[in-house]
Amino acid sequence: MTETRPSGSASIPTAIFPVLMATTLASFMIPFMTSSITIALPAIGSEFAIDVVSLGWVSTAFLLASASMLLPFGRLADIKGRRKLFTTGNLILMLGCTMATASVSGGMLIISRVIQGIGGAAIFSTAVPTLLSVVPGNQRGRVLGINTAAVYLGLSLGPVLGGLLTRYAGWRSLFLFGIAGSLLVTFVTLSKVKITDNRTEREHFDLAGSVIYTLSLITTMYGVTLLPELSSLWWLGGGASGVLFFLRREARTAAPLLDLRLFRHNRSFTLSNVAALANYSGSWAVAFLLSLYLQYIKGLDPQSAGLILVASPIVQAVLSPTAGRLSDRIEPRILASSGMGLTALGIGLLALANTTTPFWYIIACLMVLGLGFALFSSPNTNAVMSSVEHRFYGVASATLGTFRQIGMLSSMAIVMLVLNAFVGRVAMSPQYHEGLIRSMHAAFLICAALCFSAIFASLARGNIHNNGEDNRDR
Repeated sequence: MTETRPSGSASIPTAIFPVLMATTLASFMIPFMTSSITIALPAIGSEFAIDVVSLGWVSTAFLLASASMLLPFGRLADIKGRRKLFTTGNLILMLGCTMATASVSGGMLIISRVIQGIGGAAIFSTAVPTLLSVVPGNQRGRVLGINTAAVYLGLSLGPVLGGLLTRYAGWRSLFLFGIAGSLLVTFVTLSKVKITDNRTEREHFDLAGSVIYTLSLITTMYGVTLLPELSSLWWLGGGASGVLFFLRREARTAAPLLDLRLFRHNRSFTLSNVAALANYSGSWAVAFLLSLYLQYIKGLDPQSAGLILVASPIVQAVLSPTAGRLSDRIEPRILASSGMGLTALGIGLLALANTTTPFWYIIACLMVLGLGFALFSSPNTNAVMSSVEHRFYGVASATLGTFRQIGMLSSMAIVMLVLNAFVGRVAMSPQYHEGLIRSMHAAFLICAALCFSAIFASLARGNIHNNGEDNRDR
């Protein structure tokens, strides 16, 4: 383990900077690729003649693969070592990006996004636990704020740089950028990161449980995306049955993939994850809808649309470190609940947008969203990680990531359902613009309601600062 200064030191120990650099670079790359792809969707749809509903699968495929693999990877990282899995994840991500640059059809591109999602899951489930394993307890919120700022910086630069690259170099250049980023992260990890993982190799990895969990989650979430088609009921029924069987099996397994005691006896852990689920269910698809709105309805090119969409994540990137530091002193439930209230307000205001809405109004709404996200994300992560023992860091981070990814999937499913109802599976043209506007209004109202509901889960989680430094050494 790296040496650190006494816990009362105000500065971040120099020895952990390589770990912070590697995890921060990785935390930047994945959201950058996600947001840059969003701005490139109309160009992708034009090249491969993909309808507006199917375009959603370019984003959804990544989320579905990532959500289904987060928990198994988190458990595997606790057993075998986080650094090893973190490096493997970057290599898988690079493979998926390479395949995407060579895509000759929409189907091939979607498959490459699945591979990228698997790599992203390995990174998501190990980055934060690796970072927190070398950070003093009283600085956890601070480094989480830095890490979260990197996520939002990736989201910020995605629309701008992604718009530039798409306009002047084509959408495939986005994945070339991803390859370069993965290579850099891998180099820093292998050459600079020197940590000793707290591995538990004597514990058994529940391979059967992992397979049941992954297939059940994929089946369930795929069923959600098929709504309102009748076939969705078969998928949802099969997935729900698999999830129930998985939970019953985990309760009787000596070395479970998911220790259900984390939920039964830990209110803060449970409700913080529920809050993340509701928040991301309501907020994730906002950028997807606005990308379509700004380019199809307002007639902007990808670069100009990206410059507008950057308003939200740039506010997040600037304010997240401050929110993280505040969560070391102020109860995370207060900060996170305030953030969710602002998020619900911003999305509700976006529901009023129409063909004549000025750009300053959209930018103002996005800035409100950025402030809300900043106040929610790092304090909520701090609450989750503070509520578990050190040996559960991998599973805790993966569980939070899974709830977050399921929320993102649910958000996209809501939007795809609404688009299917008001627009249908057609290539976008001016005759369908009115249906797109109506889809936006309906989706934003639903999303605002979901974010508002998350406030109550956040407030009910209780305090974490009155239980000692943290719970990791219990």
